[in-house]
Amino acid sequence: MISFFLAVFFLIITPGPGVLSTAGVGSAFGKSAGLRYVTGLFIGNNLVALAVVSGLAAIVFAVPVIRNILLVASVMYLAYLAFRIATAGAKIAFVESSSQPGLVAGIMLQFINPKAYAVNTTFFTGFPFLPDALMLETMIKFAILNIIWVPVHLLWLTAGIMIKRLDLAPRIQFRINLLMAAAMLAVVALALFSNLGG
Repeated sequence: MISFFLAVFFLIITPGPGVLSTAGVGSAFGKSAGLRYVTGLFIGNNLVALAVVSGLAAIVFAVPVIRNILLVASVMYLAYLAFRIATAGAKIAFVESSSQPGLVAGIMLQFINPKAYAVNTTFFTGFPFLPDALMLETMIKFAILNIIWVPVHLLWLTAGIMIKRLDLAPRIQFRINLLMAAAMLAVVALALFSNLGG
C-alpha cells in the first residue's frame, strides 16, 4: 500500500494538463474560478477512474478508430493549449479568454487528458495489496487517490494565484510561460510515444 501511495503522489504532482491548467487558471482568473475548475477536474478524474475500473475505457480504446480519434483530439487540444501558453507574451496566463474556465471545462479536459487514463490505469491495474478483496482494494485506492489528488491540485492552484500576486517582471513571466508550454508539449510527446510504442 505504501508503494501505491508513493506512486499516486509522484504521478499526480508531476506536470500534466490538469495541474498546469490549474496553476494557469489560478494565475489568470483567481481563486473562485480556480476552485470551480479544480472541482470539474476532480469530477472528471473520478469519472475517468470509474471508466478504467469498469472496463469501459478498455472497451472504447480497444476500437482502433475511436482510440486514434481520441488521441488526435487530445494531442491537438494539448498542443493548442501549449501554443496559447507560449504566446501569452509577458503575462502569465493559461489561456487568454474573457470567460473563465469553470466546472464543465475541468470535466471536459479530463475526458481527453491522456495522462488521466494512463495514470488511473496504472493505479487500478497495478500495485495489488488486497488480492483476495478486489472490491475493498479498489475502494481504498479511490480514497487514497482523492486524499492525495485534492491537496496537490489546491497547491498548484495556490501557486498560480501567488504568481499573479508577485507581479513579476515581464521577461520572467514570459519565461514561466515558455516553461509551462514546454511541459505541456512534453506531455503531448509522451502521449504520442506511448501510443506509437504500444
